[in-house]
Amino acid sequence: MTKNTLILIIDDDNRNIFALKMVLKSKGFDCIAANSVTEGITLLEQHPETALILMDMMMPEMDGYEGINVITHHEKIKKLPVIAVTAQAMLGDKEKCLAAGATDYISKPIDIDKLLYSIAKILNDRT
Repeated sequence: MTKNTLILIIDDDNRNIFALKMVLKSKGFDCIAANSVTEGITLLEQHPETALILMDMMMPEMDGYEGINVITHHEKIKKLPVIAVTAQAMLGDKEKCLAAGATDYISKPIDIDKLLYSIAKILNDRT
């Protein structure tokens, strides 16, 4: 994991985006954010250096499950790792997220240490 690694946050709640950006920036990551999957894909096309996506699973219009499906079938970005982020945290959610194509799963409220560990593991596994 290198400094200035770019992470895309896709979440329909600006408070969540703000909080995640603050924590990740304090740890040396660069962040961009989108309020929808469609906006996120546009940002990914503009920022091919993006290393990882944090995807909120419960969003209007297109939820995270549909979003992961779109991303994993998009030729230019299909190999990007996605960490599913959900507030639901019900039994079977983790398995459902991983089955949808997520690389990992984090429940809200986010345990920052777990998130950072997951990011480090995913990025280290890719190098």
